[in-house]
Amino acid sequence: MVRPGERLALGTGSSAGHAVRALAERFPGATFDCVASSHATAALARSLGIAVRELRADDRFDRMLDGADEVDDRLNLTKGGGGALLREKLLAELSAEVIILVDPTKLVHRLGERSPIPVEVVPFARATVARSIGNDGFGVALRRSADGQPFLTDNGNEILDLRPAAPLAEPARTAAELRRRTGVVEVGIFAGIASRVLVGSPDGRVDERAPSGRAAD
Repeated sequence: MVRPGERLALGTGSSAGHAVRALAERFPGATFDCVASSHATAALARSLGIAVRELRADDRFDRMLDGADEVDDRLNLTKGGGGALLREKLLAELSAEVIILVDPTKLVHRLGERSPIPVEVVPFARATVARSIGNDGFGVALRRSADGQPFLTDNGNEILDLRPAAPLAEPARTAAELRRRTGVVEVGIFAGIASRVLVGSPDGRVDERAPSGRAAD
């Protein structure tokens, strides 16, 4: 799907990292026009000889390559396990095609079945936002780094990981309700954003899915 010279948005996390390594291996010395969603992905790409630049005001991308924490039956996504949900969502919205790379363990019927839903919040507002969301029936946990301190995104914000009382029947509506709170920066529910989902199995097979629920061409 990817060709040298394309404008690429690069996601964050283990699957995105595999995609970056695959680009370097498949196209040694090739030139791409890349923007990364995190410092970690940018560092990985540069270490493999793939140039990465800052986002420009007029940027549009041919494709985004990214992973997901969950993919539901309608190809809605839970994302943000790597802490880059705001930048990932922005780059996805600027991309003509969003290709999501997962293994079968990420497939669920509804979001919230297995993975928490990340919400990026301004540190000053975290306590009040956490209480408000908890009052709506979510389990709320502050994400922490290995040293026990609050995990900070590349934007300097914190992340609340939410556990819904039941899997989400209307993820877009849930995202909108969470986002309306003052202090919430972004919500890790990506509804209607994926163009294709590639599900890789241990035996090497790849199941390609499109938003209609049918296999993509």
